[in-house]
Amino acid sequence: MLRWTAATVVLAAVGTGTAYGIVSQERTDVPGLSTLDDGRWEYPKLTKPALPAGAPLPYAPENVGEIHYADLGALLLPAPAGSRPDRTLQAEKGRTTVDRYLREYEEDEREALREHLTESRVRQVAARGWTMPDGTSARVFLLRFHTSAVAGDFFVDNVASGPDLSLRPVGVEEMSSVDDGYDRRAEVTGTERYVYDEAAPRGPVHVRHAYITAGDTVALVVLSRKGEVPQVPFHQTVVLQNQLLG
Repeated sequence: MLRWTAATVVLAAVGTGTAYGIVSQERTDVPGLSTLDDGRWEYPKLTKPALPAGAPLPYAPENVGEIHYADLGALLLPAPAGSRPDRTLQAEKGRTTVDRYLREYEEDEREALREHLTESRVRQVAARGWTMPDGTSARVFLLRFHTSAVAGDFFVDNVASGPDLSLRPVGVEEMSSVDDGYDRRAEVTGTERYVYDEAAPRGPVHVRHAYITAGDTVALVVLSRKGEVPQVPFHQTVVLQNQLLG
């Protein structure tokens, strides 16, 4: 089993004074965040997937392309306790299609994004989704490219377009802006996080989403719900998925 060191992560919930974190220590598995009565979800213990024999870690000096050699589906965050699986995202080993990924964006933006994914020669797409008892729907997508340089170019050219994103997830009424409530100290070495909240005025469905760039992989995390998506489990989900890719 792969051993690794989890970076210290402290994430304060805005307006609550609470915090949750992963304590820095070397071990083979990272526990899910504890479930205090602040709305966080109860995730199972997280375990780094095994690497093929002789394969380097993604950020090892000899791994110039920062490639994740672990199975992509094994890098997906597992669903929390009490959730109901998204049946559109239940393929073997978490694999899904580019078409299913594109359905996370508004229809008029899909064809251009498809062309860019083809040009960037995306290698694999994996995904997992679930719905919680309060109606919050969560989807996590991992896109694997040939190297970190290709993944970075795709992200910068097609996704990162300033504080107000032009690439709109489905359900966003007008635009999403940087989520100022996300604690920027929640960092994982070798990765970057871009965390957004739907700006007012909103429609009937509230959408929060985030991107994680991690070597050869770009992750999309989306939570949506009629009314309002709770902030604490959204931030919790981003932190834990980021840890798995670190």
